Amino acid sequence: MKFTARKLVMIAIFGALSYVLMLFKFPLPFMPPFMDFDLAGVPELLGTFLLGPVSGIFIVLIKLMIKLATVGTASMFTGEIQNFLLSVSFILPASWIYQRSMNKGSALKGMLAGTAVVTFVACLSNVYFIIPFYTKLYGLSMEAIIAMTQAVNPMVDSVWKLVIIGIIPFNLIKYGVTTAVVYFSLDRLRAIFLRREFL
Repeated sequence: MKFTARKLVMIAIFGALSYVLMLFKFPLPFMPPFMDFDLAGVPELLGTFLLGPVSGIFIVLIKLMIKLATVGTASMFTGEIQNFLLSVSFILPASWIYQRSMNKGSALKGMLAGTAVVTFVACLSNVYFIIPFYTKLYGLSMEAIIAMTQAVNPMVDSVWKLVIIGIIPFNLIKYGVTTAVVYFSLDRLRAIFLRREFL
């Protein structure tokens, strides 16, 4: 893969924009309170579609490096690892499908596939990696984690209900919104990039 000066600049811009959008995060009603909604995936995915999957990975890395350089980590890098894992799980399947024909139809199919993959990965990583880590880091129990979620959604009373009515819908909403934003802006942005010879 060839990295031109223009492409490197665009990777940096998309990475910085992704970081800025990550700052505007908030919990969703009735969803696990430890999961924040943001639109950082929009520039990550747009950059991946326009510049390629390797560029997309660098965009995610730049976002996280800026985050670590400015505010550090509160989770011994576990949150950043999770963020990288989920971001890549979303953008790579979407990119692989999109690159077959590079039109809005393939972009939509790719984003739907990416949403399915990242939701699956989020379920596994939260249950077997993230939540157990946080219980040890903060001296909590799994019951305490469930109680936190139960406070905003009384239906959550077990780990698997946390997955089914917490983690799964949260990720479907988050990446579904990202999909919609990218779908309606991709063609226009791609036309701008082609006109200015960034692609």
